[in-house]
Amino acid sequence: MKLRLRSPRELARLLLSIARRQPEDVEDYLEDHVEEWSALAEAHPGDAADILEALSGEVAAELLTELDTDDAAELLEELRDDLAADLLLDLPVTDAAEVLAEMSPEEAADVLAKIEDPETVESLLELLPDEEATEVRQLLAYPPDSAGGLMTTDIAVLPVGMTAGEAIERLRVLHEELENMSYVYIVDEQGRLEGVLSFRDLVFLRPGAGLDEAMIRNPVAVHTHTDREEVAELIRRYHLAALPVVDDEGKLVGMVTTDAVLGAVQEEASEDFAVAMGTAAEDSVYLPVRRSVRNRLPWIAFDVVLSSTVVLAVSWFEPTLDRFVVLASLMPLVARIGGDAGAQSLAVVIRALASGGIPGGEVRRVLGREMRIGVINGLVIGLLSGGLGATMAALRGQDPVKVGAAMLLAAWGNLILAGLAGAGIPLALRRLGFDPALGSNLFLTTATDLLGFAGFLAVATAIL
Repeated sequence: MKLRLRSPRELARLLLSIARRQPEDVEDYLEDHVEEWSALAEAHPGDAADILEALSGEVAAELLTELDTDDAAELLEELRDDLAADLLLDLPVTDAAEVLAEMSPEEAADVLAKIEDPETVESLLELLPDEEATEVRQLLAYPPDSAGGLMTTDIAVLPVGMTAGEAIERLRVLHEELENMSYVYIVDEQGRLEGVLSFRDLVFLRPGAGLDEAMIRNPVAVHTHTDREEVAELIRRYHLAALPVVDDEGKLVGMVTTDAVLGAVQEEASEDFAVAMGTAAEDSVYLPVRRSVRNRLPWIAFDVVLSSTVVLAVSWFEPTLDRFVVLASLMPLVARIGGDAGAQSLAVVIRALASGGIPGGEVRRVLGREMRIGVINGLVIGLLSGGLGATMAALRGQDPVKVGAAMLLAAWGNLILAGLAGAGIPLALRRLGFDPALGSNLFLTTATDLLGFAGFLAVATAIL
């Protein structure tokens, strides 16, 4: 494969488009053009990371070893944490430790958290400089979905007694070590958070003005164990670029940036979707087959148990099915439309719970709203379903009026109850102390199938 390009960015875009279709061609090209690969990774590590994610793990590891240590570290920071961990394990231990040492402590902690073997993690930490190893260990001690797990320890911190002029001189020294100086945090002699100043406000202060005169006292802050959803809500509510993080004693230990929160919110959404579908939050297309089986099999087995209630309920109406065979063809329709309606309600409620929550006093209003939607939609869909049922009954020489009426009532009732189930299941799970998304789709499917099959047959039995 021959490429004539003018810039690393142009090369990256072309290679990525080819890698998604023919990864082998890109692998061969990069192995033959190591200098171009190194230039690309140095200039655009994010683009280089996208290309690596499209290639096989073995080739990706080989390409990583071709880079300088600092370029390899920057590229790993752009990769998914699980893939970065796999590539790190493919390197010799000493090389892996050198790459980790070049990464920011929070990124290094995120990658090490994906390594399952504690002994491997400890061996890598022992090879890091003492100060960085200590920071990474501290970050690993916090839950990944907490403020401590999201925060960076690279922050601009100044003592409360300093003047604006002295502060600016200090920041001139620190700016090469810190990537984000949107805010300057002011602490007392014990390191407790006293106030905050935006960098812009600091620049415009008189040189002799004290930081304590201009800082915002008692700023919005979060504890190291504050959940990421609350962190995201505070940043959104107060329009902040970052939030300071304090420990039990009120000492400043880091800050959570907007970028970190955005990534956390996206991860939360994907985890909620996975859990709602009946698998583990960690499950992905990159997880080993054995672990994915372990995550999914119990839920599928549990679904068999739940579905047995539907089978048992339908078996009670076998005499009705024997007399009116057309009902067997119409049953799946009633269950399907109920499932669709319930899924809509489920999605709306889980989204509301994830984005800001539903206060206890609003539960009745939410359920009432979904019921009203079910009444209106159910009437329209019931009329359509009733017309279909009547037509099929007429074609088979059975009573079209009664079959159509059974379809109308069953579909109407199913949409109303399905809407209530879709809204009520996650709310009930939250009330019981569980994750609202936990297997909610499995419970909803069972409920709508039970209503769709058994409910329809019960109505048909009563009318016919």
